Amino acid sequence: MTHRDALAKVPAVTLGFWIVKILATTFGETAGDTVSMSMNLGYLIGTAIFLAILIVLVWRQIAAHRYYPLLYWVTIIASTTAGTTMADFATRSLGIGYAGGSALLFACVVAALAVWRSVLGSVAVETVHEPRAELFYWITITFSQTLGTALGDWTADTGGLGYGGAAVIFGAMLVGIAALYAWTAVDRVLLFWSAFILTRPLGAAVGDFLDKPVDHGGLAFSRPLASAGLAVAIVVLVLALPSQRTRISLGATR
Repeated sequence: MTHRDALAKVPAVTLGFWIVKILATTFGETAGDTVSMSMNLGYLIGTAIFLAILIVLVWRQIAAHRYYPLLYWVTIIASTTAGTTMADFATRSLGIGYAGGSALLFACVVAALAVWRSVLGSVAVETVHEPRAELFYWITITFSQTLGTALGDWTADTGGLGYGGAAVIFGAMLVGIAALYAWTAVDRVLLFWSAFILTRPLGAAVGDFLDKPVDHGGLAFSRPLASAGLAVAIVVLVLALPSQRTRISLGATR
């Protein structure tokens, strides 16, 4: 019996994937704050800018005939940067607070996954090889990035933990998910999306720790410089890591 395999237009989920993802979410926090705060454009204008960029990149990603590492990761960065400004707009400008914003965004993530599963039968990354699956994938990712930002800010600002403490909490939760993956039979798709969401508040906490003022618990690094440094690290890692794509079993023939 032989198996026919296809290659998804998303990278294989390896340790390198998660390292780049965490760096990308940290970059999203510093870059989003650079536009909305340092440049004084505000959350709404920042959201409009990054959403426009994200829409163009998602269209390019879906139109591509194969997996392009740089295109994929630039699109991830656009989603996490848009998530930063959208979360800040929801929790601050709309006045619904961290709890309200997190609840709303969690509902959006669950709804996106539910509709995706209902339409295509699976929300596993192994299914992301055709336009409808890709569209659901990027919608879910964007909502998860936005939710993660709200969770990170909520924990750091109102939990009394500060940015460093929040980073430790979410880092420990990710280690817990890794342990469940290694030593239990917990559903792998559930673990993937849980980890994907939790890398965002970790990045939000680390990003804020880097660029917030010292009297607010940060290191007061320049946001543009911190963003530039993270961007360089991401590009180097993406170019250095093997361009592994997720394989999808398309069935079997005798």
